[in-house]
Amino acid sequence: CERLHAAHDPRWLLLLPPPLCLACVSETLGDGGASLVRKKHVLSGLRDGLAWRAAPLVQLLAQDERVCVHFLGTLLGKSRSALQGRVVLTLLCSVLVRLVAELKSEQYVHYVLDESQEELSKAATMRGSLPTFNLLGKLADAIPGLADILVIEHSNLMEHLLAGLMYPNEGVKAAVCYLYGKLYSSPISSERLSVYFIERLCDLFLATLGNAQTKELQVNCMGLLKELLKSDHFVSVIMSSSRRGADSENNECLEGENPLPLVLKKLLLSRDEMLQVASVQCMAAVLVHSPVKYAPAFIHADIPEFLFERLACTSEILLWSVYCCLLLLTEERLFFSKCHTVYGIESVLRSLKGILKLNNVELHKQGLLLFTEILNRQPVEIKLFTNPAMCKDAVGVLVEAVKCPVLEVAAEAVKAVAAMLRKDHLSCPPVQYVELQKLIETVLKRCADLSPPLISRRPASHPGHSTQNKAVLRHGQFLLSSVEGFRNACRLAVECQSNPLAQENAFTAPGSESENTLSSFSEFLLRTCDSLCIPIVMKHSERISSPALMEVFISALSTLFAVVPSMREKFSRKLASSSFIRLALELKAKFCTGQSNPALNQACSIFLYTMCLSLHSAAEKIKNSSQEEQEMSELLQRSLPQLNCSVPESLALLSETPDPFCLDEALRSHQYSLLLLLYFAYTLEDRSSLLFSLCRFVPEPELFSAIRNFLLSVQDQGDCPPPYVLRAVLYLLAVCQDKSEALDLSPLCAIRRVLENTSDLDSVYTHHPLLLKFFLRYSELMGRFGHQILQFWFSWEDYSQIETEDAVFGLSSGLPEYPNRFTTLFHILKGNSSVLLILLDLVCLSTTEVAHKILMTLSTFLERNEDVVVCDLLRSQFLQILQQLLVEGSSATLQANKNLPLLLSLLFLVQLRNKAMRELDSTDFKLLHHVSNLCGKCRPGDVELLQPSLNFLYWSLQQTTTCSQQRVVAVLLSSVPLLELLQKVLDLTWMWPCHSGPAVSSSEEALLCSAWLLTASLLAHQHHFNSEVHLTVSLDIEKVLNAVIFRKKKSALLIVSILQFLRAILRQDFSSSLLLLIVPPTAQNRMEPDASLYPLATWQVLSLVVSLQNLLVQVHLQKDLLLSQTVVACLEVLLEYLHRKNQAIGKPAQSLLLWGSVLLSILTLIQQA
Repeated sequence: CERLHAAHDPRWLLLLPPPLCLACVSETLGDGGASLVRKKHVLSGLRDGLAWRAAPLVQLLAQDERVCVHFLGTLLGKSRSALQGRVVLTLLCSVLVRLVAELKSEQYVHYVLDESQEELSKAATMRGSLPTFNLLGKLADAIPGLADILVIEHSNLMEHLLAGLMYPNEGVKAAVCYLYGKLYSSPISSERLSVYFIERLCDLFLATLGNAQTKELQVNCMGLLKELLKSDHFVSVIMSSSRRGADSENNECLEGENPLPLVLKKLLLSRDEMLQVASVQCMAAVLVHSPVKYAPAFIHADIPEFLFERLACTSEILLWSVYCCLLLLTEERLFFSKCHTVYGIESVLRSLKGILKLNNVELHKQGLLLFTEILNRQPVEIKLFTNPAMCKDAVGVLVEAVKCPVLEVAAEAVKAVAAMLRKDHLSCPPVQYVELQKLIETVLKRCADLSPPLISRRPASHPGHSTQNKAVLRHGQFLLSSVEGFRNACRLAVECQSNPLAQENAFTAPGSESENTLSSFSEFLLRTCDSLCIPIVMKHSERISSPALMEVFISALSTLFAVVPSMREKFSRKLASSSFIRLALELKAKFCTGQSNPALNQACSIFLYTMCLSLHSAAEKIKNSSQEEQEMSELLQRSLPQLNCSVPESLALLSETPDPFCLDEALRSHQYSLLLLLYFAYTLEDRSSLLFSLCRFVPEPELFSAIRNFLLSVQDQGDCPPPYVLRAVLYLLAVCQDKSEALDLSPLCAIRRVLENTSDLDSVYTHHPLLLKFFLRYSELMGRFGHQILQFWFSWEDYSQIETEDAVFGLSSGLPEYPNRFTTLFHILKGNSSVLLILLDLVCLSTTEVAHKILMTLSTFLERNEDVVVCDLLRSQFLQILQQLLVEGSSATLQANKNLPLLLSLLFLVQLRNKAMRELDSTDFKLLHHVSNLCGKCRPGDVELLQPSLNFLYWSLQQTTTCSQQRVVAVLLSSVPLLELLQKVLDLTWMWPCHSGPAVSSSEEALLCSAWLLTASLLAHQHHFNSEVHLTVSLDIEKVLNAVIFRKKKSALLIVSILQFLRAILRQDFSSSLLLLIVPPTAQNRMEPDASLYPLATWQVLSLVVSLQNLLVQVHLQKDLLLSQTVVACLEVLLEYLHRKNQAIGKPAQSLLLWGSVLLSILTLIQQA
């Protein structure tokens, strides 16, 4: 080498490490005697020079064209020599390709191509053409545009390539296929070779691919196939050729034709992972052009079965390729009808469970996307999950996928959840309701845990604007898929209601409770909607308004009405009270004007329709509800889709008057529907809340004015709205009245005309205090409809709680707190005395139940409002009511009448209002007469009747002038039945309580008090006026004294009453024409010879003094003022009686009292200390 180099010009020397002489390289390669080792060394140096210092080398060769051509010719000549070793040939090809590419001259490219074509023409055998084919393939790979030059300017090359493909050497075929692949990778070349491929290459290539044995040929064929499959035209040609083979009835011919699906199937079954990946990718490359057109060929070849088997591999690229191919196959129905998904679903689940442990987000997304498509496209008639265990595994995989921290993966999982929740996927008994609850809860909690992205307020040109908006869209899409899954779960629950096998778990032990039931699942959906779904969606909608999301959300709410039928009314009320009617109307107004968002418009219309009918059916006591509901249903179905107006437009719509010459009733229908929606919204919204006062659905004064205009329009047109619309109108007027001006005569006349034309006023009544206030506010309405409205009010009102509260608070000093509706009624009664007269009329005209409620109301009203002057107004009405009851009822019916005690109590309350003495008039004496006669018809046990009656008689005797008192005494003493009753009641004092019987009730003890007080008062006034007595009352004096001396089980009030009687009889010295005192024989025997104290004995007098003194000390300690005053008064009368009868006994009694006063003083000092 040194000998040759010395003769070379130094300019060919390249100063490289190590130095390289191009002349030496040329001579060494051209020297036939040079060893392969020297040639390899020289080529390695040249290769390294081209790799590291290509520019000086290329520049040196480009100085002399002749030298460059010679150098290229030398390399070409040696690259075709069969005597060169494989390594040297490889180096020669690599250097030649790199050198031509670096020279960047078409002249040298054409030189190389011309020489190569010439060599191919001279080659004796195809095996000798192998280096040329390899060189052309490498050149086409390295030099852009070379493929087009070969096809356009060296078209004869195609014949050599075709011959090489038919040559029975797979090395030659591999080189030819590689070159073909480069040619068909160019769009220009591919187009020019289109006819060539169809006529000459297609079948030969498929045969070569099908018969390839070496991996090199298989790989190069797959590379060419991939390039061909990029063109829809070539795919059509190849698959047409394949179908010709596939349609053949002869299996041998089928194999001989080598149809593409079978060839790819063969490669898929090979053990080489690279070939498996290439095979699956080629399948996908075919299917991507037209899955419906080309998938049947692969399906008939049973390729899906083997694709599912490949899912058991661990190669991520192979898994990705199989997922893509199966995903394309899902677009063909034959893929499902041949039950490939049923066969492969277990493999899919196993694969998903495995890849979720990997850190490959794209693989996760692709696998979940395949599962979603299978779930979505699986025919209903073919069950995908054949056993509950597989279904449970699927739910478990989805739960894990939803929990994935990568939002994109979780988003694909949520879509799969929505597709999973189908009846045909889950109806295999027993349905895994508990697992489904976990799945749904996981999805919604993942939504709740997501922090909402910030909305970009930057300009669109800002770099961060697009990124932030994409995050917002991803968050919204995730939420949309989650809500869609919840909606599908609700639909699933409704669909399972018709399947008895899906309602209960057949494997639950008898008598045990299971959570795996449809009812538990349905209740879970309601709870989850309230706690998770609604808050999540509403929070998102406050930031971003999404019609698609709200359409799915509203649709889910509509489905929930049917999930738990028993909770439908409660659910409707809760939604209405949470302003969901307002939400639906606002969505329609914002997004559904014109023809935009028809799906959202339909969802909102169905939601409003279902809610309104549910709320209507929930109302109580509505007559003809079925017919009315049918009419309302037709009205809402007809009008709701067109009600897409804002609040101002709605008010204008209500105020609009239809054209009298137009037959179109759409306007009235729209007005009626709008009034119904407003009615249901206002009836259930919490009007007392601050939120309602700040965010009213419609401004109340404006709504009031619009409804007023509507009424005037109705009057002008002579229309008669249906009862349910009129009910809405009246209610809305009532609730808006307080913040609006009073109605003038025109709308009031319109209301009156419409109500008079209504056959049943109950059908337009809504039980609400504001409606009652509205009717009683206007005299035009109260005079005509006041009786009926008040009767409806008391018919609807529940007084059971009020009666309980009265019983609890009856003995206390305070009054019970009544609900707001009663407070409103009390304010009405206080401000309008005419209402009291209407109520008293209703006592006579209404049912017993209504009259009972009215009397209770009046009693409570008088107790709470002592400043109301109603005595003169009510006494005549009471007389009329009492006369009617006494005339129409017998003794038995009077005792059974529950309203009569209330009426008498009310009469007594009115009487108590007379604080000062007054002269009784004829009405008072008539009332006195009727009450005394009523008492005579009663039995001692009729406590509820007798208690207020005796109180009334007693007060009539006490609170009047002396002249009237004489007449009252005469009336009472003339009533023999009354005196007989008093005799019986007084005798009960010694009979109640029995030793073996129950204790005396407070009402019974109160009756005894009233009887003793009335008797004492009659005694005093009869003696004063010397009135005529028609019947004497007999009393055992010893029992009377014992009742005071021995006071066991007697209340203080009863002792006071008996002491009052004792005072009265002591003042008359036990001598009265009304009273007959009975002295028992035993008491007479114990009497002393001195009879001055008759009918009392000395020991009885002393015992009475001592007992009263002890009682005085006791009540002084207890600070009972009433009893102490009564005891002192009784002692005073007793001492006067003793002073008159026997002073010898009176002095010891006075000394006893003196010591008693000293004792009281001492006790007072002790208490003060």
